[in-house]
Amino acid sequence: MIRHGAERAVVRGLVVRDDRQLLLEVELVAGKANRARVNKSALPRAREVLGILRTVLFAPEDLSLVRGDPEQRRRFLDELVIARAPRFAGVRADYDRVLKQRNALLKSAAGSRGSFDESTLHVWDEHLVNLGSELLAARLTLIADLRPHVDDAYAALAESGGPAALSYKASWLRGETELPAKQEEIADLLALAIVEVRREELARGLSVVGPHRDDLVLHLGDLPAKGYASHGESWSYALALRLASFALLRDDGDDPVLILDDVFAELDETRRTRLAAMVAPAEQVLVTAAVTSDVPPTLSGERFTVVDGEVRHDG
Repeated sequence: MIRHGAERAVVRGLVVRDDRQLLLEVELVAGKANRARVNKSALPRAREVLGILRTVLFAPEDLSLVRGDPEQRRRFLDELVIARAPRFAGVRADYDRVLKQRNALLKSAAGSRGSFDESTLHVWDEHLVNLGSELLAARLTLIADLRPHVDDAYAALAESGGPAALSYKASWLRGETELPAKQEEIADLLALAIVEVRREELARGLSVVGPHRDDLVLHLGDLPAKGYASHGESWSYALALRLASFALLRDDGDDPVLILDDVFAELDETRRTRLAAMVAPAEQVLVTAAVTSDVPPTLSGERFTVVDGEVRHDG
C-alpha cells in the first residue's frame, strides 16, 4: 500500500450510513502502528474504525480458504465475527497477547532444567480460558448462522458436488465429538484440557490448547473439500463462503459493500453468469478486472480505467 520511496499511505473514503456522512481515514506508516480518523478526529486505536463501513471481499487468494492451512480458515471466521460485532477485535487482540506471553513463559520453562515454578502459569491459564472460550463461543454461533447461507450459495453456483456443510474441529478436544455452544461449558473444557496437557506444554515450550489450534472443516457431500474437491468445486466453495458472509451481514440489517477482485477471470462462462445474477441485487458492488470482457454484461454501472497510476472515468 505504501508507494516505494514514500513514508506513508492514506486510505480515505466518504461513507453514508443511517443518513449520516462520515469521512474515514486510515494512515499506514512503515514500521509503526496504523492510525485512523473519523471526520478528522483521531481514534485512540485504529481498530475502532471497524464496523463503520462493512465490506465483503472476494479475491483469487481466497482459494486458500478451501485448499490452504487452518490458519486461513481461522482468520476467515474471526474477521467475520469482528464484522458482525467489532468489539471482538479487542477480544482477539487480547487473546493473541495472552498467548504470546504464555508461550514465552512456557519456552523459558522448557529451558529451566526443572527449576520452573508452575504457579506462575496459573494467571495466564485463566486469561487464556476466559478469552479463548469467548472467542470459541462466537465462532460456533457464527458457523451455525452461516451454514444455510453457504449451502444455498454453493448450490446456486455449482451444478454438483454438494451439499456444502461446515463443522468445527477443536484439535485439543479429547473424548468429545464437538464443543458445546455455551461459553461457560467451553471454558470448563478448556481449563480441563490445559491441566491434562501441562507436561506436554512444559516439555515443548508451547501452548497446545485453545482456538489458535482449531480448524473450520468444509464438507462437500460426505467428503472434506480439502483434498477431494476439484478446482472448479474449490472455487465455487470459496465464493460460497464469501457470498454467505455477505448474506449473513445483510440479514444483520446493513448491506455491506461487496468487492470482487479479478474474480471473473478464474471462472468458466456458466459460473460467471451465475455469480453475476447473484450479486446484481446488492446495494453496492465493486468489480475489478484486467480484461473488460471477463465481466458479464449484466453487471452494468460506472466504469473506471486505471493506467500507469492514473484513474479515468469511462462513464
